[in-house]
Amino acid sequence: MNATVRRSKIEGEIIAPPSKSYTHRAITIAALAKKSEIVYPLLSGDTEATINAAKCLGATVTIEQERQTKKIMVEGTEGSPATPEDVLNAGNSGTTLRFFTAVAALCEGAAVITGDASLRKRPNLPLLNALNELGAEAFSTKGDGTAPIVVKGRLTGGETAIDASVSSQFISALLIACPLAAKDSYIRAHNISSVPYMRMTTEVLEQAGVEVPSSRLSGSNDYSFNVEGGRSYDLRRFTVPGDFSSSSYLLAAATITDSKLKVKNLFPSAQGDSRIVELLKEMGADIRWNKEMGIVEVNGTQSTGLKGIAVNMRENPDLVPTIAVLAAVAEGSTEITGVAHLRYKETDRLRFLTDELTKMGVRIKEREDGLVVEGKEKKIMLKAATVYSHEDHRLAMALCIAALSARGETVIKGVECANISYPSFFVDMLDLGADITLS
Repeated sequence: MNATVRRSKIEGEIIAPPSKSYTHRAITIAALAKKSEIVYPLLSGDTEATINAAKCLGATVTIEQERQTKKIMVEGTEGSPATPEDVLNAGNSGTTLRFFTAVAALCEGAAVITGDASLRKRPNLPLLNALNELGAEAFSTKGDGTAPIVVKGRLTGGETAIDASVSSQFISALLIACPLAAKDSYIRAHNISSVPYMRMTTEVLEQAGVEVPSSRLSGSNDYSFNVEGGRSYDLRRFTVPGDFSSSSYLLAAATITDSKLKVKNLFPSAQGDSRIVELLKEMGADIRWNKEMGIVEVNGTQSTGLKGIAVNMRENPDLVPTIAVLAAVAEGSTEITGVAHLRYKETDRLRFLTDELTKMGVRIKEREDGLVVEGKEKKIMLKAATVYSHEDHRLAMALCIAALSARGETVIKGVECANISYPSFFVDMLDLGADITLS
C-alpha cells in the first residue's frame, strides 16, 4: 500500500494508541502466570506475534470487547510452558523473538523460533550465550546468532555476564524467564542500550508480584541483577498506558504544521520516550504536558519556528526518526548521537533515514552512531518525492510527517508496515485533517 501525502495541517483531540512495549511484556508475563486480564492492549502485527507465541507454549488467549474497552484474557501456564508442537514464528517482532527465546528455555523439551526475512538478520548471540551459561541449551541453526534459533530447557539459573549494547531486549528476556528457574540467577549486564525499556520490564514484573533487585555498576550503563529463582507470577490485571513512541508522530505533525492538537491518555510511566515532550520544547515547540490529566497539548511552533539541537538519544532510539524529521524543518544544525544500535532494528535506520530524507531535499549526513541534519533555510520547504518505507514502520510514519511540510505530493511506498506498531495511524491522521490518499 502507498500513501500520497500533501501539505496540510492536523487539528483536534485524540486518544493515544496503547503502548506496544507494555503490551508485549504483559502478554509474555501473563502467559507464565495463572489467570490475567490485560486492559486497553495494543493489537498490532508485533503484539499478535507475541499472542501467537504464548499460545504455542500452552497459554489460552482470548480477546474481548466490552463497549469501548478491549481486553486480552490469558489462562497462563503457571510457570511451566509446554513444549511447542510447531515452530514459533515471531514475524517481524524482535521483542517476541528475544522474549520467547528465553521463555522457551523453561520448556522441558526443545523449541525452534524464527521470523521473517528481516528478523532472521537480527543479532541474538549475547542472549544465546547467557542462556547457555544459565543451564539451558540455545543456538542459532546458522551458527551466527541469528534466527532460526533452537532452545532446549530447562533453565536452571546461575551466573552470567551479557553485552546489551545491541538491545535491552536481551536483558528483559532474562529478567522475565529467570524468576521461574530452579535456582537464583546473578546477571551482570554491560553497556545496556535503552535502559528505560528494561525499567518497563521490571515495572510489569513488580505488578506480577516479583521484584528484581538491581544496582548500577561503575559503567554508566552497566547493571547487576539478583534474580531469585523458584518464583511464580500473579498478574491479575494490567492496564496498558498510552504509547509515547507512537504519539511522537502525532505531536511532531502538529508541531511542524503549526497546528493545535491534544493527545490524551499520556500519563507518566517508565516509558523513556516521554522525552519527546522535553525535546519538542527544547526545539521551540509550544507544548504542555498535564501529567495529572494525562494530556499533552501542542500549539504549533508559535512564531519562533523550530531550532536545531544537539542530543544523545541512546535511551530513546525509537524517537530518532521523529527528531530527524523535525530537524529537517528546523533552523540550524541538529546532531543526534549515541544510537549505533539503530542499525540493528527492522532496518539500518540511520542509513535509510539518510537515503529517504535526502530525496526530499534534506541535508543529512550519516555517522557511525548518529546523524547530522542541517535544517532548512527560512521560507524553504521540503520537496515532494517518491520515498520508500523499507518495510520499517517507524520510517513509514516519520516520512509521512515530513511529507506534511513538503511542497507538492509525496508518495510513500509500502506504508502497510505501520500496522506493526500503530495500526490506526493513517485513520487517525485522516480524522485529524491530514491530506492523505491511500492506494
